[in-house]
Amino acid sequence: MALSMRRFPLPSVKLSTLLVVLAALALGPIIWLVASGMITWNAVIQVAIVFGIVLLLTKPIGLYLYHILRGDRTWLSPVLRPVERAIYWVCGIHEDQEQGWIGYTIAMLCFWVVGVLLLYLIERVQGILPLNPEGFGGVEPGLAWNTAISFSTNTNWQNYAGEQTMSYFTQMVGLVFHQFTSGAMGIALAVAVVRGFTRRSARTLGNFWVDLTRIILYLALPISIVGALFLVSQGAIQNFSDYTMVHTLEGQTQTIAQGPVASMEIIKDLFNNGGGFFNVNSAHPFENPNALTNLVEILAELSIPAGLVYYFGKMAGNTKQGWAIFGAMFALWLIAVFIVLPAEQIGNPLLTTQHVGNQTFTINQTAQTGTDASSGGNMEGKEVRFGITDSSIFAVSTTMTSTGSVNSFHDSFTPIGGMVLMGDIALGEITPGGVGSGLYGMIMFAVIAVFIAGLMVGRTPEYLGKKIEGKEMKMAALALLILPLSILGFAAIASVVPAGYTRIYNPGPHGLSEILYAYTSMTGNNGSAFAGLGGNTVFYNWTGAYAMIIGRLLFCIPIIAIAGSVVKKKIVPAGAGTLPTDGPLFAVLLIGVIIIVGALTFFPPYALGPIIEHLFMLAGKTF
Repeated sequence: MALSMRRFPLPSVKLSTLLVVLAALALGPIIWLVASGMITWNAVIQVAIVFGIVLLLTKPIGLYLYHILRGDRTWLSPVLRPVERAIYWVCGIHEDQEQGWIGYTIAMLCFWVVGVLLLYLIERVQGILPLNPEGFGGVEPGLAWNTAISFSTNTNWQNYAGEQTMSYFTQMVGLVFHQFTSGAMGIALAVAVVRGFTRRSARTLGNFWVDLTRIILYLALPISIVGALFLVSQGAIQNFSDYTMVHTLEGQTQTIAQGPVASMEIIKDLFNNGGGFFNVNSAHPFENPNALTNLVEILAELSIPAGLVYYFGKMAGNTKQGWAIFGAMFALWLIAVFIVLPAEQIGNPLLTTQHVGNQTFTINQTAQTGTDASSGGNMEGKEVRFGITDSSIFAVSTTMTSTGSVNSFHDSFTPIGGMVLMGDIALGEITPGGVGSGLYGMIMFAVIAVFIAGLMVGRTPEYLGKKIEGKEMKMAALALLILPLSILGFAAIASVVPAGYTRIYNPGPHGLSEILYAYTSMTGNNGSAFAGLGGNTVFYNWTGAYAMIIGRLLFCIPIIAIAGSVVKKKIVPAGAGTLPTDGPLFAVLLIGVIIIVGALTFFPPYALGPIIEHLFMLAGKTF
């Protein structure tokens, strides 16, 4: 017999009380990690600084998004409002006409298709286009197609070396254009989903073209201009110069690439794109010169996804709704950070000790004592400018958003560290997630969470006063299944066909991890990679392109359909039996659902890849 929530009311806990309890619960493990030498207080302080700044930025960014997406007057309106109106007039957009979910989705798809074809054309004919000082020829068809799909889906997976393949014109007009528009498209889709859940008995979700225009004009462009100037002031380059030939101290010659880097760098992080001007991405000093720019880039990755959550609460008329999701998102972010940090600080025991006869010599004593985070642990693949702490925070942030930019090589992380990064993407990058995609992905999990809670108490689930019925649950389940089907399906094929497994450069379980990471990253629209996989082949270019399309388009369409269904429903006043979704209990339930779904889905392949690699590492086994 079903239990009634009216008879068993849920406990009420204030948000401030929750924060105190969570801080107390977190402090114990952190103190233990420091006392055992796995991390340092320096690392803890740096994590706290990043989290604290993001927390301070969340409300201002959320309020700003709330006003610009409603068309309210802002301090930029005197300058940008005439430009906005001119765009509508030239493009024939009627600002006051809204679209249903089908019209909104079709508009998005049409815009996406045209963008893909335009970028593909630019790549193929770049040899005859201007701003090509190195004389690069056209990109071969398979790679051009993969790259066009990649940047148009906000993935920015790069099967090429940027400074050795793409001209200045292709980078600026082709790639950076999509770094603005693909991110704006993700935010627009999230905004449409939010409207679906917060409007009362409506039939429309807004106007895609208006949302896209306002996001780019009022959000992306102003921040990118200021951000690019800041990066230039710190040492990032921004020019159209020819590549520079220099003579090294060893008497050799070296070519130093130049180009319009700073303008690409800021938007790649701000809108969670990740594609770098240089092959080594944010590990290059021309992209990420120092610790300050590294901090700014991490904040750029996290701030807009966090602000969108506050926007969601504001639209719902109850900012606690947003803060509950914020708590779930960043609790998982903190957990991931404090798993990766000690894993990297402890490092690989095979590299920290050396056996000679009957004696054992310690090579990295600080790696075992943990007295100095900058000199011990696993420094392979990491820039000494950033060290283990900044590299780990950056890695977790770039994989928990859909950014994919890197300041260290994820392939060189320890098995546990690499597994966490891969798992961050596999969950859908919802903690806090990509610009837009993180919010609508988290709303999908919220729908599943209230459904599970409804099953436990025998009530029809509700979210924000909207009844969640069979149609909505079918669409949520479909969206939930799409990502693992793509990740595991393509990875399984690549593991057994010669075109897939012959491109693995590392034998053993790490080779499987490289394949898993590749399709996780492409399906998750992240773009980062384990570098030990040769991806620029016909097989990986084409299967990767399909994975990116599935991860971006097929994943979001069911969620938009949910918004189109619930927007028509009346908002039912909350009663005594309604599950509160604006408090800590719901945040904990949401975290539990995310972790359980992820574990049930991905534990088996991870057991064959990073987990068994970790066990072999502890046993002294190499491949």
